[in-house]
Amino acid sequence: MSKTGYFMHPDCRKHDMGRGHPESPERMDVIEDRLLASGVMDLLERRLATPANTGALLLAHGRRHVAALRGLNDMLIEEMAAGGPDHYSLDSDTVMNQYTYHAARLSAGAAIDAVEAVMHGELENAFCGTRPPGHHATRNQVMGFCFFSNVAIAAKYACERLGLQRVAIVDFDVHHGNGTEEIVAGDQRILMVSYYQHPFFPETPPRHETNLVNCPVPAYTRGVQIRELVEQMWMPRLEAHRPELIFISAGFDAHRDDDMGQMGMTEQDFAWITQRIKDVARQHAQGRIVSCLEGGYTLEPLARCVEAHVRVLAGV
Repeated sequence: MSKTGYFMHPDCRKHDMGRGHPESPERMDVIEDRLLASGVMDLLERRLATPANTGALLLAHGRRHVAALRGLNDMLIEEMAAGGPDHYSLDSDTVMNQYTYHAARLSAGAAIDAVEAVMHGELENAFCGTRPPGHHATRNQVMGFCFFSNVAIAAKYACERLGLQRVAIVDFDVHHGNGTEEIVAGDQRILMVSYYQHPFFPETPPRHETNLVNCPVPAYTRGVQIRELVEQMWMPRLEAHRPELIFISAGFDAHRDDDMGQMGMTEQDFAWITQRIKDVARQHAQGRIVSCLEGGYTLEPLARCVEAHVRVLAGV
């Protein structure tokens, strides 16, 4: 049985983009309830995330981007104290409240904390059950519910601060991880492989740098087709890269019961993908995996998928 960490912080629940928004605090609640009810949580090492500092955020984001979010947060707090609005819309999908900046730093910080724990041998692998997600946030722009690119920050941290020469990012989500892709494109230390429904949000054209393996698929693609794609497109590149650490941007909105997309994945498909990633990690990375929650918005299938994913990480 592997030693698996579960990184979270209750303050991530305080980030709230408004009634009816799909990226809601309840996502964390149903995940934790499911892991507790199933007994899986008893097998995990729970750890409290710490917020990423500015230096870590700047590994992946521009200084103006970080300063702007901090400034907007301060402005929102002042306006609320004066009786103003309690939310501020950054785009049609992405909204701040007074807790957003702190929660976003915690979400990025959880990924960094997990890297430190895994690389120092305290854990074999880890799952970060935090929010907001990150893979749409570009170097200088919030987008698609995302403020900081959590996995990109952690991957850069592993290379820049811990000296790793080869890491991999596996991005499975119904949406293209355009922000992560923009940040790591051309960095040959970081291989990124992904699948996503296309055409679909964010409708950004895939880049063609040699460290990127983009696999857009049409709506209604099912698990058996994704498994074939993984074997044919991902696995040879992952094996050739020989990553010392693998990151997972774990989005479960490609599940057939998730209202966000139109794909046909099941929790068994996510478990299978996780096992194939784990196989590569054991061969090349001493089992080291850091997984971070991305999408998954219909609550019950999200909870089932995370349980399946974490069960494989923990070897139960």
